[in-house]
Amino acid sequence: MQLLIPAILCLLGCCCLGGGTEARWYESILMVPNGGPWGSWGHKQLCPSGYAKGFELKVQPFQGFWLFGDDTALNRVRLLCTDGAVIESSVGGWGNWTEAQLCSSNRLVSFSLRVERWQYLRDNTAVNNVRFSCSNGSPLEGWGLSGGHFSPWSKNCISGAICGLQTKVEKPQGKWDDTALNDMRVFCCE
Repeated sequence: MQLLIPAILCLLGCCCLGGGTEARWYESILMVPNGGPWGSWGHKQLCPSGYAKGFELKVQPFQGFWLFGDDTALNRVRLLCTDGAVIESSVGGWGNWTEAQLCSSNRLVSFSLRVERWQYLRDNTAVNNVRFSCSNGSPLEGWGLSGGHFSPWSKNCISGAICGLQTKVEKPQGKWDDTALNDMRVFCCE
């Protein structure tokens, strides 16, 4: 019985619906330690088949000093799948799309987030940029902003590659300080 419960929990935790009608299994979840504290986790999104080969970012450019403009920095991350699908989880609404970054090896295997820590009485932005590592070892850095510091790299996918993501986004705060994207985790498929 003691062995049966962890096996059932693993099976329940390792399945997720992607964009289609069929279930897609993932083998692991990759995370980094420096995500921001605000917002809620969106739905898990998986490539219907295949892996993530690249990504696009929606970034709000610098808005000026806090009293004159509210900065959110990185608002959205899209994964570009080898099967042609484009997936994203929760999203912020500000900014412009940057140029797609694609792996020549066709597979993303780990990631890192550039996050600005909470600042007392200053404009907070949380995630400013993201970078991914390709299966051939080459890094791809997004066209985000320079605030904060990159986390250590996540673990690599054990086998296969990144096939999905889930993002944590703070909803618009009205007259208060907006941060948009605060954290992200990715899923590995064989």
